Amino acid sequence: MVRPPSSLRLQAAVSALRRGGVIACPTEAVWGLSCDPQNEGAVAHLLALKGRPVAKGLILVAAHAGQLDFLLSDLTAQQRQTLSSSWPGPATWLVPHQGRVPSWICGVHATVAVRVSAHPVVGALCAAWGGPLVSTSANLAGARPAREAFQVRRFFGNGLDYLLPGRVGAAGRPTSIRDLLSGQFIRD
Repeated sequence: MVRPPSSLRLQAAVSALRRGGVIACPTEAVWGLSCDPQNEGAVAHLLALKGRPVAKGLILVAAHAGQLDFLLSDLTAQQRQTLSSSWPGPATWLVPHQGRVPSWICGVHATVAVRVSAHPVVGALCAAWGGPLVSTSANLAGARPAREAFQVRRFFGNGLDYLLPGRVGAAGRPTSIRDLLSGQFIRD
């Protein structure tokens, strides 16, 4: 069973995030990297660590849908129901951002990827942070995502500001990504 981290570890992770750091934490299926989505320097550091282009965009992960209300408020009742029926859980949705997220988060897209995590570590981290965080797999671009903390350390060495301990969830692969407007799977 995966348990939430201690309050001391959560405080250390949030402190690293507030300083503009990049941290690693376990998610539903793989280890992820997180940072403050409003901090352009932190996002640039995260992208440089991974070797990922900014144009691709990033996922925002939250503890509950309320943390994403700034993006979801314009959706229809049916669209909100679609989201709520899959959350919390390993379902990532592309939703129109209408200019409400910085370009370093959405890349070249008119949508942004969002998820409400059911993983106790990610949920506790977003709750302690007080809003959504960037979430992307902990790996170098093109490499298999890390499923163990030692793999995260091998990929990034001292490039991370904190590693929040825990275990990945039971999901066998990264979350699905689906476009909310079209229903099309981007990653199944």
